[in-house]
Amino acid sequence: MGGMARTGNRSGRGAGAKDGVAPVRRPEIRLPPLAEYDGEGLEPDGDYDGLRFEETDLADASGPGARFMDCELRGCALDRAELVRARFIDSVLTGVRGVGTDLAGASLRDVEVVDARLGGVQLHGAVLERVLVKGGKIDYLNLRKARLKDVVFEGCVLAEPDFGEAHLVRVEFRDCVLKRADFSSVRMESVDLRTVAELDIARGVERLAGAVISPPQLMELAPAFAAQIGVRVEA
Repeated sequence: MGGMARTGNRSGRGAGAKDGVAPVRRPEIRLPPLAEYDGEGLEPDGDYDGLRFEETDLADASGPGARFMDCELRGCALDRAELVRARFIDSVLTGVRGVGTDLAGASLRDVEVVDARLGGVQLHGAVLERVLVKGGKIDYLNLRKARLKDVVFEGCVLAEPDFGEAHLVRVEFRDCVLKRADFSSVRMESVDLRTVAELDIARGVERLAGAVISPPQLMELAPAFAAQIGVRVEA
């Protein structure tokens, strides 16, 4: 569907209410004592274990296939960083920033992304499992054909995110803003949209089967649903 559907959250529902929705398993990360990273850039297929990247400039770095385990990236610049097929495991990314970061085909497991400021992030074909994205703003997030399982987007702004052909299982959008989201050909299982502060669907409103929305959201999405099935509503 090419039309736009937009809702705001006015239900007053408590954030902890589930009402039968399968609960999301959040990451539980306990970082060990970390060593400071003192290298320059990244290496293809590099192994980075137990390291803290503090304000590290990784712009234009090339680290395809790199593995980050028990790492913290804090305040790092990731402009145009090439991290295709990279793996992030039991790691925290705080205040990272950048445009054009390429994480196509990457794997994120037990990862927290906090207060990120990113634009044009390529995560198509990626696998996200037990991931928390909290705060910050991400523009033009590309998650086409990605697999998300036990993922929470909390208190963040996602401007024009693309979930086309992605598979979402136990995903919660909590107190966040979705602007012109593309859900074309998406598959959803236990996706909780009830506490979204602003739900603005540009495409794919007909693909919300498997999602849970609030009664006010249903009322505001009703015209889009009616148009999808060819029903004309007139006074």
